[in-house]
Amino acid sequence: APGPLNAITDVAGVEVGFKTLISGEGPLVRGKGPVRTGVTAILPRGKTDPRSVFAGYFAGNGNGDMTGTHWIDEGGVMETPILITGTGSVGVVRDAAFRWLSDHRRDAFYWYPVVGETADVPLHDMGGHHVTTKDALDALDGARPGPIAEGNVGGGVGMVCNGFKGGTGTASRRLSARAGGY
Repeated sequence: APGPLNAITDVAGVEVGFKTLISGEGPLVRGKGPVRTGVTAILPRGKTDPRSVFAGYFAGNGNGDMTGTHWIDEGGVMETPILITGTGSVGVVRDAAFRWLSDHRRDAFYWYPVVGETADVPLHDMGGHHVTTKDALDALDGARPGPIAEGNVGGGVGMVCNGFKGGTGTASRRLSARAGGY
């Protein structure tokens, strides 16, 4: 059965934030648009709890870009938010996450931000570099528990999946009491 929100935020402590960038119409003009991208921030223990969580990942294809996976392989844990953005913005979002961590988690000495990409072409001007440090910081600072927006929000705005328009989605399932009640 689904959890009360049918969302990842049914897990206690999880917070999610978005920054959505939509502007322009018509044919692609590099540097001008149309812009269909954004940033999704998922904080497994919220903004204030720096403890690590067990982690793993799976590469669904050999083409996706994701930072932080080496530490997940080596340590089996992560101490950072997970961010999702368009392919061309992984670097700036990773750098913004590092800045956010250094501003909010001063007692820690090491971070390896996890940032995954979504393929937001052909709907987005990927070469225009429209996502900024501020956009990623806004997604992180705006993360909250509770209901989550779905569809054309955050890192899923420009997503295309096997020729169909994609987007941001979430779900949760509750295990039976016999299985732990999680």
